[in-house]
Amino acid sequence: MTLEEKVQKKMVAAMKAKDKDQLRTLRAIKSELLLLKTDGSGDEVDEAKELKLIQKMVKSRQESMDIYQKENREDLAEKEAIEIEHIKAFLPAQLSTEEVTAAITAIIEETGASSMADMGKVMGIAQQKIGGQADGKTIAQIVKQVLAS
Repeated sequence: MTLEEKVQKKMVAAMKAKDKDQLRTLRAIKSELLLLKTDGSGDEVDEAKELKLIQKMVKSRQESMDIYQKENREDLAEKEAIEIEHIKAFLPAQLSTEEVTAAITAIIEETGASSMADMGKVMGIAQQKIGGQADGKTIAQIVKQVLAS
């Protein structure tokens, strides 16, 4: 089942349940998917692109929530937090910090990376292997820690 089909199915359920927050979030996802499909590139939207889109939406709302909290707009921050939770339902299960560290350590051993100069190579492979299961910022921090030690 594609992401679009999953979103459509959940939209119907949200309409029946009269869940306005979830419906608003699902409509936003559907809109972003439509924009991705019609971006003019001619590329087919595969699972990897859908995953990147969902991650981008979570990151965008997280940044907005942080700004709202700094400006003491808890009402808007709460709205963003609710949307984040609904969007995260479409992400694969996230790895723990220990699991990410273990995966990155294995990648470093596999590639023979030994210094910060090899960070780009390690990050590229890490994003391919565990990109959907961990935040890019977290991956980068752990790569830095492991390479520095």
